[in-house]
Amino acid sequence: MKSSVLLPLLMLASPGFAGSFTPPEGCTAYLTVQSRGCYVANYYTCEADPTGHQWRADFDQEGIFFMSRIDEETQWIESVDLNPTVIQTLDPNPQDPASFTDLTTTGRDDFIFSLSKDNGEHSNVRGYDRLTGKTFTIDGVTLDETEFEYTETDNSGAVLRRSKGNEYISREWRMFFSGHSEWDQGDGTYLPLEASPVSFSKPGDPGFGATQPLFDCDAMMSQLDAPLAAVPQLKG
Repeated sequence: MKSSVLLPLLMLASPGFAGSFTPPEGCTAYLTVQSRGCYVANYYTCEADPTGHQWRADFDQEGIFFMSRIDEETQWIESVDLNPTVIQTLDPNPQDPASFTDLTTTGRDDFIFSLSKDNGEHSNVRGYDRLTGKTFTIDGVTLDETEFEYTETDNSGAVLRRSKGNEYISREWRMFFSGHSEWDQGDGTYLPLEASPVSFSKPGDPGFGATQPLFDCDAMMSQLDAPLAAVPQLKG
């Protein structure tokens, strides 16, 4: 996504533009998800992208802070960290590509792939997703629970971050939603994170296009002075 296309979303980071999500030109928003952990995500597709690709824009109380694009197999094609802006992309020819189809047909998907940032950093990711056999209905949406674990290392093998826990998948939308997990930023200490979805809004529903999170925000504000490690961005 070029900088000219990013601009409409970056403007939303300003309090003056807070409110209703507007995707870039040529793109169509189709879902808003309010989650635990004080963040809200807006999902959209763009005409210029390959079939099956979809974007997610994450907002906290300060505005937009993260964007990501996945393909129809939920591979991490591209992600954009904001403030400052760093773009990370999937390297070509992954050793074992992530496969949503394998997960939903066999119950497990193992993956090995590499990522590159536009600041010159490179990393390697290895892990798995597994269906637990449990299903949940959240705000009228049926989701399958998964168990996951992955480790991200640099080219020397040093651990940059690792995570484990449970997530949810939507077979209809072919995407992951966060759940209860633990994150290690490379120091061996796991930090718990609860980011399960609470509400889903489609076009025409109340809350569709929201850019202000609703859940757990008071709890998040009370932790601002705590010496917690920065939480890495979520899958999906």
